[in-house]
Amino acid sequence: MNFSTKELQKRFPDLEIRENVPLGTMTTFRCGGTAARFVSPGDSRELSELLQFLRRAEEPYFLLGRGSNILVSDSGFPGTVVSMREHFSEISVSDDGRITAGAGALMPDVSRTALSRGLSGFEFMAGIPGTVGGGVRMNAGAYGSEIRDILLRAKLLLPEGTVSGFSQDELELSYRSSRVPELQAVVIEAVFKGTPKDPEEIRTLTEELQKRRRDKQPLNYGSAGSTFKRPEGYFAGKLIEDAGMKGFRIGDAAVSEKHAGFVVNLGNASATDVYRVIRAVQKKVFSEFSVHLQREVILLGDFPETDAL
Repeated sequence: MNFSTKELQKRFPDLEIRENVPLGTMTTFRCGGTAARFVSPGDSRELSELLQFLRRAEEPYFLLGRGSNILVSDSGFPGTVVSMREHFSEISVSDDGRITAGAGALMPDVSRTALSRGLSGFEFMAGIPGTVGGGVRMNAGAYGSEIRDILLRAKLLLPEGTVSGFSQDELELSYRSSRVPELQAVVIEAVFKGTPKDPEEIRTLTEELQKRRRDKQPLNYGSAGSTFKRPEGYFAGKLIEDAGMKGFRIGDAAVSEKHAGFVVNLGNASATDVYRVIRAVQKKVFSEFSVHLQREVILLGDFPETDAL
């Protein structure tokens, strides 16, 4: 670290700062090490000044929402984790049915808000455990619906410190992708537009999607959802199952017996074991079908270079 926590607190007297914070409990994989520092900016101004300070100090940092799509190294993260959950989670609804949600708002909470106002289009969000910021960044989706279907615009914090609005078209949302990483930007909030509908119809569809999710996904174990992106022309889960990797296990990390597209923590898996299972699956599927499975999961910290087999 190029500066002390005391120096950081002096520079940002209102900033919430903690040291050596366990990250496993803050991620859906439920494993991994600690963050050297963990901070919770109070608003977009403080966030902007903080990120510029960290960049000038060449301090590694990571913006954390729900932690539903990351795997934290057992050795932890030597930099600063910036949490968006505490102060960027407000959800509001305008008279014309537009829902504005902060980047730290949970997508299931947005879905529930839409239901309470009789707005359809948000049903798929009910089963996605991530935040709005992460959802916009990766154009999250499920059961044939995606963020881009309902997103009107998003407010982004750009590297130079300015906050600008981007329309849905300007964000260039595609399958699990957007311009946000390319812009090196941070999503601050998003505005969505639903379709008025009978709340009971919305509730029925939401419950149907939730049942499908419970029936098909290993929700009783720690995971980051779908571990791999869908390869063009294939389904990752079927490739993994056809390669004979369903149930493959290293320690308490395993390919789910319920859905081969999920790598799960059976209880006490280390992040290293989860990573080794991911690498083993990639290697076997490539060996059998010459298809490279790309991770949806983001790796945070250092992981061993291993083929695992």
